[in-house]
Amino acid sequence: MDNNESIAPLLPLHSSSPTQLPAGISSWLSKKTIFVVAGPLLCAAIIAFVQIDGGGASRNTLAALAWIFFWWITEAVPVPVTSLSPLFLFPILGVMDAEHVARSYMNDVISLVLGSLILALAVEHYGVHRRLALQITAAFCGEPLKPRLLLLGICSTTAFLSMWMSNMAATVMMMPVATGVLQRLPSGSGGDPAISGFYKAVVLGVIYSATIGGISTMTGTGVNLILVGMWESYFPDRKRIGYANWSAFALPLALLIFLSLWGLLCFFYCPSSSGTRLAAYLDRENIKRELELLGPTSFEEKMIFLVFGGLVALWMTRSITNDIPGWEVLFHGRVGDGTVSILMATLLFIIPNKKQRGEALMDWNKCKKLQWSIILLLGAGFAIADGVRLSGLADLLSRSLTFLQKVPYLGVAPAVCLITSIMTEFASNNATATLVLPLLIQLANTLNVHPLLLMVPGGIGAEFAFLLPTGTPSNIIGFTTGHIEIKDMIKTGLPLKLAGIGAMALLMPTLGEQPVYKSVVWIRGVNGSDMIQTRIYLGKLII
Repeated sequence: MDNNESIAPLLPLHSSSPTQLPAGISSWLSKKTIFVVAGPLLCAAIIAFVQIDGGGASRNTLAALAWIFFWWITEAVPVPVTSLSPLFLFPILGVMDAEHVARSYMNDVISLVLGSLILALAVEHYGVHRRLALQITAAFCGEPLKPRLLLLGICSTTAFLSMWMSNMAATVMMMPVATGVLQRLPSGSGGDPAISGFYKAVVLGVIYSATIGGISTMTGTGVNLILVGMWESYFPDRKRIGYANWSAFALPLALLIFLSLWGLLCFFYCPSSSGTRLAAYLDRENIKRELELLGPTSFEEKMIFLVFGGLVALWMTRSITNDIPGWEVLFHGRVGDGTVSILMATLLFIIPNKKQRGEALMDWNKCKKLQWSIILLLGAGFAIADGVRLSGLADLLSRSLTFLQKVPYLGVAPAVCLITSIMTEFASNNATATLVLPLLIQLANTLNVHPLLLMVPGGIGAEFAFLLPTGTPSNIIGFTTGHIEIKDMIKTGLPLKLAGIGAMALLMPTLGEQPVYKSVVWIRGVNGSDMIQTRIYLGKLII
């Protein structure tokens, strides 16, 4: 053997790479696995070491909520899967029996959502939303170009769509339409404040208008449905909040916030002098050209419009006012908004289309994109609300909000709205409402006020997630376009949040309250006790 030939050692003298754990162990030590294990450990720690006055049921409910909310926040497992956890946690920990928990996952409110989601899929499948969006936007474009008017058209179209479908769906539908308008502008125009400002105004306008539009109808957001569902769960003997009742209060509220949004966007990003700079790139012809490409309105689109309009009409007239009954009296109050929603959704599977013989407007294959996550999250919210109430945990937690007893009557609504609007920046809107609303119901019992005086500001305040990209899915969609930054959201979102709280403070003591014929009203409390209400109310919409 050649003496110059190197001989490799049998064992390496030095490790050339750091010591690695076996693949099986390293896969178990991932960040996700740690979060998965931390949830049940947190639950077990609360059961073992925390002592509270409410006894074992309250403590176990708190432990279950810690597990559920930790998984929700960290997304250790998918949110819809976490939403199913009350089905096994509550019976095992003795919070509620399995039958009671399961009933929370299907009620009239969830039926309403299910039917609405099927209709939204039909709207999306046949492109009804795109035609509507382009028609409304073309009407606002102006000749010559008026950027503020065009911005108003885009925002109002988004808000209108969000009234009838989820905020995220409205944002997903309108963002391509909005960016399609912006595509005619030169990209990379950071040095031109008129162009870059209009980019920001349009994107911010779409995401915030989707949130604001959802406030105005009972089916606009999950928070509204959670609020209505909890009202019916806690107070089954009280008058339901009808679709028309909700909109009669929430629509003026949303309008005030919407006008504030438009004013802020015009002030910060769209000065009146920008029209001449943008006119070289934007005109009505672009939008008309896209409309022409869609062709004439098809038979299927007309049928979707007909079913959609019929559903809204039935919702609005089921229960009109306290003095003028709606069509529900024909059925002795046995029907609900969910009844109508499922009925009209069923028609979509019956009405034929003209594209293929024997085929209906909708079939089950088209429903594969149904957002079951929303339904499961709503069910979890109702189950948690029942668990917090039945275990007595709501009584204990409501004591942490007793400082509101010192707040003047006219300041209670904005104070509650402010608290929930801060919380919702760090948790989902639905999760915030699910956690806070049961506490506000108990607090109303303590303060001897009508529960809706706290529930409505608390619930709507949970929708004011205007500051951070992670606040809502709509914010994420807008942020990922690359046209806005966090500082832009804070710059616009903070005054918009304050405007929303101010609008709530103005309308809740007026439009939100019901007149009485006597100076004393008896209200059945949460725990069966009678609460006396001595105020004379001004409006006649919600309470």
